[in-house]
Amino acid sequence: MTNLDASRPAAAADDEKRRRRGRWKMLLVVLVCAAPMIASYFTYYVIKPESRNNYGTLIDPRQYPIPDLGSSALDGDRAGLEDYKGKWIMLQVDSADCAAACRNKLFTMRQLRLMQGKDMERIERVWLVTDKAPVETMLIREYDGTDMLRVDAARLKAWLPVEAGGAAEDHIYLIDPLGNLMMRFPKDPDPGKMKKDISKLLRASAIG
Repeated sequence: MTNLDASRPAAAADDEKRRRRGRWKMLLVVLVCAAPMIASYFTYYVIKPESRNNYGTLIDPRQYPIPDLGSSALDGDRAGLEDYKGKWIMLQVDSADCAAACRNKLFTMRQLRLMQGKDMERIERVWLVTDKAPVETMLIREYDGTDMLRVDAARLKAWLPVEAGGAAEDHIYLIDPLGNLMMRFPKDPDPGKMKKDISKLLRASAIG
């Protein structure tokens, strides 16, 4: 056996060790990045189960990953929910004509954000517009600060979970700073109870 032949098993072993170290380092990076949100969920939903009484319905984000919604800003520029990573998102869905129920949700989201006081800057409000009709200029001005994105209605319908017999337009949804759809509020919700849920999540979360 030549020296070269003898060195091959050792080199292969060294390569395997380096690959293992690389995998462990990558896993460690992923865990470090995910740790704040895991910790916040653990604190809110596990450590104090006796005091947990969430009003909104919890959603398993693994079942509802955010898809490509073909979204754009009202002016046609590219825009999407991924642009809000790092922020909590209150999300509503409606057509551009925005009847009374739609306006009530816009008002509720605005007031809920204001109620968070110093934490209000951690929250974004987003309205997904499901058609190509124009949105009233006065409505845009009245709810300045609510981002309005046009989306593909079929893709949206295939994504958002709804109550039995309901529609996405019935709800306000909550997306966490990592981009996970994680809560759905009922139709005609109680703003006081919504505020408690959101406030608890903001207190428990180390990010966003």
